Amino acid sequence: MSISSALQTGVSGLQSNSKAVSGISENIANANTVGYKRGFSHFVTSSAAGADGTGMLGVSAVEEMEMNRAGGLVSTNSATDMAISGSGFFTVSLRPDETVQTNYLLTRAGSFLPDQDGNLVNAGGYYLAGYQYDLDGELGDVDRSSFAQMETVNIGNISMSAAATTEISTMGNLPSQEAGLVTPGDPFTTSSEFFTPLGASERLSFSWEPTTTDNTWNVTISDSAGTAMGSVTVDFNDSGSLAGSPASYSGVTSTATAPAAFSFDTATGEATVTVDDGGSPQTLVIKMGAPDSFDGITQFAGDFSQSFTRDGSSVGELMRTEIDEDGTLYGVFDNGQRRALYEIPVAIVANPNGLLEVRGNAYALSNDTGAFLAMKANTGATGAVSGQSLESSNVDIAEEMTDLIKLQQAYSINAKVVTTVDEMMTETAQLKR
Repeated sequence: MSISSALQTGVSGLQSNSKAVSGISENIANANTVGYKRGFSHFVTSSAAGADGTGMLGVSAVEEMEMNRAGGLVSTNSATDMAISGSGFFTVSLRPDETVQTNYLLTRAGSFLPDQDGNLVNAGGYYLAGYQYDLDGELGDVDRSSFAQMETVNIGNISMSAAATTEISTMGNLPSQEAGLVTPGDPFTTSSEFFTPLGASERLSFSWEPTTTDNTWNVTISDSAGTAMGSVTVDFNDSGSLAGSPASYSGVTSTATAPAAFSFDTATGEATVTVDDGGSPQTLVIKMGAPDSFDGITQFAGDFSQSFTRDGSSVGELMRTEIDEDGTLYGVFDNGQRRALYEIPVAIVANPNGLLEVRGNAYALSNDTGAFLAMKANTGATGAVSGQSLESSNVDIAEEMTDLIKLQQAYSINAKVVTTVDEMMTETAQLKR
């Protein structure tokens, strides 16, 4: 190696170490950046050897990102903050509802907040993308190998339309000591709310009247105006393993006036009630419990109780959002309903180290990343989504400072090589004198 080659080798050392120091300074500056991935430099020997095998041996710094090392999760108070616990990335776009697939990027920075239009956007200015559920809670067929079917996640101006009640189930207990008396007591009366197709709240009343016969009750169902629609007699088992359960239903009587109607299936313990609400009559199925089962009304000694569950709802406005580990973003409405709004997929690529870093703590796909898939979170190799959490930077300040000391010493020594070669070249120039 000639003296001039030694000079070039020293210069390559200065350049490579200064480039590595630049990467460390970037890491330290982003030590508190959400989802930031540490960059580091590999030093690789470079040569320009001639045919005889001699030549200059230098060094170059090759930059890489530490993509496979996750940062710690930090809890937040924002319902739209999210982090990935495990492998994978959030999918984001440069603009809302982006149609150009090359403008989609990946990120681990989950500090999302709604903008003025309700679109979720993170601190880097990128919009969260996902798959929207329909009103039936279905996604349909999704192509998870591209961005084509993704939409910007929007939680603004979301409301839930009214849903008419179609089914009411009841459970409870009738006090056995009240039946079979010479003079039975007053009926026990309760009511259940139901919703009309327009979302109006109305009620059905249930009057449970003990009879003079042991273990026998009459129940009358009335509409919201208090008009009796129909009644049925219930006999309960009083011995054996089925004691307390309905033994049979009988004496079905309809007092409803058309278009209202009442019927009862004694085999299933289900009443079918048609309510005249002034528009199209609304039909409700009321499940009181099948004979010889404990899935509805029972009769045991004790107190009276009756509870109801029903479908349907009034019109609801979005109150808040929640996210599950599988990436499902739910809306919680002021009518008590909870509905799936979006699936937030977790994107995975074959080679995360092949991603290209872009501004705003995001990464673009390249030819080196391999296959891309937007998978459902918390399945297979994909990480789980943690709501009200953020992933902190994976930068370790102590590690960066240690590397900085080593690079500083290496830079100084390479600088010494340059000054030494300079002195040698000066001596060489003076040989002629």
